[in-house]
Amino acid sequence: MNDPAAARTEPARPRQVPERHRQPEGPRRRARVAVLVRAALIATGLVTVYYVLPLDGRSTGGTSALLVCGLLVVVLVFWWEVQAITHSPFPRLKAVEALAATLVLFLLLFAGTYFLLEHSTPGSFSEPLTKTDSLYFTLTTFATVGYGDIVARSQTGRVLTMLQMAGGLLLVGVAARILAGAVQAGLRRRGHEPSEDSSSRPEG
Repeated sequence: MNDPAAARTEPARPRQVPERHRQPEGPRRRARVAVLVRAALIATGLVTVYYVLPLDGRSTGGTSALLVCGLLVVVLVFWWEVQAITHSPFPRLKAVEALAATLVLFLLLFAGTYFLLEHSTPGSFSEPLTKTDSLYFTLTTFATVGYGDIVARSQTGRVLTMLQMAGGLLLVGVAARILAGAVQAGLRRRGHEPSEDSSSRPEG
């Protein structure tokens, strides 16, 4: 006959992941390397496109349209990446790749917008901007460093800078939370973690 007191004092055993759901270490290691390589290639490719793409000769209205279309592309890419995470055999690794792609695309979009604004409306910033200067200003704004050597002078430039600040906060806060939720959904789909319903159901 079982002793109820002994059963209460018996330490809870950690939940074991079924053997059929465990990923072999070899494929996992190769997946890590593949994700890092893909993330580096995506970032390198986007930066290359930024420097190669001709961005001169646009009006302020064209610059605004480019920014709106670009932000829409960022949202669509992010949504596609979230769906890919939930169906990936390695959701955490896929989330790293998704965040890298979304972040680089977001930063390059604003860098290109600042460059176009300065060329269509000279004097929008404290000094003429090259593409490298625009990327530098974008990164310092995103990192909240704000060295002060390049500042927005025109109202349009300051509005765009505020939009980038707000978008950066959303990307770090809301987007990161969505990615974390997608990772959890992907893990539950493959049985690595119990769903909320099964974890709350009392054992018979």
